[in-house]
Amino acid sequence: MAMAALRREGRRILLSPTVPNPSPAAASAAVTRSSAISQPEMAPLGARSISTQVVRNRMKSVKNIQKITKAMKMVAASKLRAVQTRTENSRGLWQPFTALLGDAPSVDVKKNVIVAITSDKGLCGGINSTSVKVSRALHKLTSGPEKESKYVILGEKGKVQLVRDSRNNIEMTVTELQKNPINYTQIAVLADDILKNVEYDALRVIFNKFHSVISFKPTVVTILSPEVAEKESEAGGKMGDLDSYEIEGGETKSEILQNLAEFQFSCVLYNGALENACSELGARMSAMDSSSRNAGDMLDRLTLTYNRTRQASITTELIEIISGASALEG
Repeated sequence: MAMAALRREGRRILLSPTVPNPSPAAASAAVTRSSAISQPEMAPLGARSISTQVVRNRMKSVKNIQKITKAMKMVAASKLRAVQTRTENSRGLWQPFTALLGDAPSVDVKKNVIVAITSDKGLCGGINSTSVKVSRALHKLTSGPEKESKYVILGEKGKVQLVRDSRNNIEMTVTELQKNPINYTQIAVLADDILKNVEYDALRVIFNKFHSVISFKPTVVTILSPEVAEKESEAGGKMGDLDSYEIEGGETKSEILQNLAEFQFSCVLYNGALENACSELGARMSAMDSSSRNAGDMLDRLTLTYNRTRQASITTELIEIISGASALEG
């Protein structure tokens, strides 16, 4: 209490006009008056440490966030290599179907089903927003007075974004696809479930194709129904090299196309899920690396602010002590 009164008296002396050679009696009276100041009128004890305490708490929060982002980057990097190897191996599954059956992205049909592959988790850049934007653009192109376009959404993030404006066009949603490591058996069951519950003339699978840790490309693969594929082939459309092969056995061309379409869809869906998972991990690595660097920059600025605030507080206290001592000695 006495120290607070001394500081207040020192500030009063600094702000008041200078009195040449004050007498000891005047100084003693000033100290007596300052001692009589009531507690509510004094500055609260430790008031000068509030600003530094706020900065210190902020620095602690930023350090904790930086630890989390670095850990998430390391986890994504450890998972990426294994998924990348499986992704590269899966590309050879569906590419032969493109040569055999062709890929007709511009085919005009009545019933379109857009299969959008997204992730269940966030903090991975803009891969989900990119898939949703492509899906909405494709939905607008394939919709019309006599056309029907529906969504099949894989992943929680795509569902959350598309349900806002396309709730009535969503035919089916699947979440927690990546809860366990993706395997072909799981995807084949999912593909069979989609084909049983959805009527389609063309399936358009949208996913992010992995190129590098910092690069991915939105990709659309079109799979035609057996009926549409046969009509396109008879009409002279570009349907690949299937007509150049001779069909042996008791199966007809329609049955062959049915089996090929189902197998093609499961292979494309398997590769698309792996490509998207690989792109998600790469994007999360980049996002967490940027977040860690930003946290480091923020920490440097907060450290500078803390040091300046602390130094200013120390300097102010020294000035007040010296001023009060000078007033008492005078």
